[in-house]
Amino acid sequence: MLSALTQLLIFQLAGEVIARGLALPIPGPVLGMLFLFVALLIKGGPGENLQTTSQNLLQHLSLLFVPAGTGIMVHLHRVSDEWLPLLASLIVSTLATLIVTALVMKLCQRSPAASGEAS
Repeated sequence: MLSALTQLLIFQLAGEVIARGLALPIPGPVLGMLFLFVALLIKGGPGENLQTTSQNLLQHLSLLFVPAGTGIMVHLHRVSDEWLPLLASLIVSTLATLIVTALVMKLCQRSPAASGEAS
C-alpha cells in the first residue's frame, strides 16, 4: 500500500512541478493524473497493489470533502455575496455535462463495435 501511495504522490508531484515550472493554466494534480493514465496505458493497467490502494481511497473519498465543506462554512459570507454567479456556473456546467454525455452516448450507440457488428 505504501508503494502505491508513493506512486500516486510522485505522479501528482510531477504534474505540480511541470504545471508551475511551465506556468500552465492546468492544475498540477490534473497533469499528474494524465501522466498516471499514460503510464498505465503503456504498462497495460494497474498492478494489484495500486488497484487495491485506489479502491481503498475511493471507499473513503467522502472524508476528503471535509476540508472543502469546512472552507465553505468559513467563507459562507462570500457564497451569499456571490450566489448568482455560483448558481449560473453550476447550471451551465451541469447542462454542458448532460449534453456532452448525451452526445457521447449517441455516438457510441451508432458505432459498429457498440451494436455488435463485426467489421
